[in-house]
Amino acid sequence: MNRSVRSVATSLAVGFAMYFAARGVWWIEQPTGPLLMVAAIALYLVVVNAAILWDSAVSVRMPLWTALLALASSVVIPVLVTVSLDPATLTAPFATWYIGALGLLGIVCVVRRRFLIGWMIVVILVAASSASLGFLVSLSLGLVGSVMWVVVAHLLVMFWDRAVRDTERLAGIQQAVSAWHATQQVRQKERRLRTQFAVAVAGPLLSRAVATRGALDREERLEARLAEGRLRDELRGGDLLNDAVRDAIEEARRRGAVVTVFDEGGMDDVPETRRSEIRDELAEVLRQARAERWIIRAARDPRTAITVVGRASAGMASDDDAVDVWHEIPRDSAR
Repeated sequence: MNRSVRSVATSLAVGFAMYFAARGVWWIEQPTGPLLMVAAIALYLVVVNAAILWDSAVSVRMPLWTALLALASSVVIPVLVTVSLDPATLTAPFATWYIGALGLLGIVCVVRRRFLIGWMIVVILVAASSASLGFLVSLSLGLVGSVMWVVVAHLLVMFWDRAVRDTERLAGIQQAVSAWHATQQVRQKERRLRTQFAVAVAGPLLSRAVATRGALDREERLEARLAEGRLRDELRGGDLLNDAVRDAIEEARRRGAVVTVFDEGGMDDVPETRRSEIRDELAEVLRQARAERWIIRAARDPRTAITVVGRASAGMASDDDAVDVWHEIPRDSAR
């Protein structure tokens, strides 16, 4: 759509430029200096077409040299037209073609984002036409229309650019919201799968507990405690768990350790390959150490993804001497 709008605007600009040039050629009285008039028309056609077409497919913004050429031509063209005509014919329709023509040139500069150059052309047009025709006469011969069309073009360009910026910002917001919704759906699905997995593990033991009214033997009580712990891990562990971590936690609990897992978003925005490395490192830490109480926490930290704390006894006070293991797994790989 942007390309079609640009092509239509380009066609209109070229068409109006040809119209104003034709007005200048279609003189009803012979100019005293016809070559000067022809030179002014030829110069205008070259400059306005360069201003409209040069690099228009690459960028909306006009090249600086083209804008400066248009500015210089806006000074030369009125002089050539005025010098080429008899003073008695200065107000004839063919003699005032440059008023609309330079107004169009100012519009082209504004549309191609050379606002200062466009308005300087308007100022030069007002000064040149007023000097040769008189200010009030110039107003009646099209100067008002030229100035008003430049004003309208400037306002339309401002509103268009603002609309484009707003559209891009809204598109970015929409993409962010869509990504957030997709992430939430994936996380909800993961939670459902974890819950189903944990319930599948704990279900038989719960059925056994109900059937025996809680009269479980020692092995069944151990399995029930492990199932209860796994259920809590699946609900609160989030991205910390894989099969290796689950097995390492279960081994620690079978040894009598108390393991607590908290996922508070420490793995957010971590690439999936790095997440796999972090989980494998966590499983290795749990296998190598022999603490009686484990606290595994993934807090929101710019550097650390997971903090693993192992204490000597579940009932000891929280002082520094009670900490057997303190291991931090960074978000980024050390390699």
